[in-house]
Amino acid sequence: MELSIHSAERDAGGFLTIKGQLTNSSGSSVLLPVEMRGDETEVVKHGLTLGGATLVDSVGKKRYYVLRDTDGRPLTTTGLDSIGPGKSIDVFLQFPAPPASTTEVSFQLPTFEPATLKLS
Repeated sequence: MELSIHSAERDAGGFLTIKGQLTNSSGSSVLLPVEMRGDETEVVKHGLTLGGATLVDSVGKKRYYVLRDTDGRPLTTTGLDSIGPGKSIDVFLQFPAPPASTTEVSFQLPTFEPATLKLS
């Protein structure tokens, strides 16, 4: 599995939206790991999502979690289960936006290597 991040954009409402694509570059279907959804009770009950993702601001010493709606559903792509061989799925995740002075965060999703994201 490969995760490509295409954009990380702040909006005027105080959110940071990350958009990207999960790709199965293998020759067979891949079941997505349940670890990606995280282990918080509110998130787990909503099925396989990317709710386990976090952003870490090491300079500001803060960790940001995926936002949730009033019913506890994570504001991220939902209904994930498997990806066929050579197929891709567009994904998004929404976080509270770090302060404007934060120019770099580490994006972390269970089972994937952390990635540094530059914010403008």
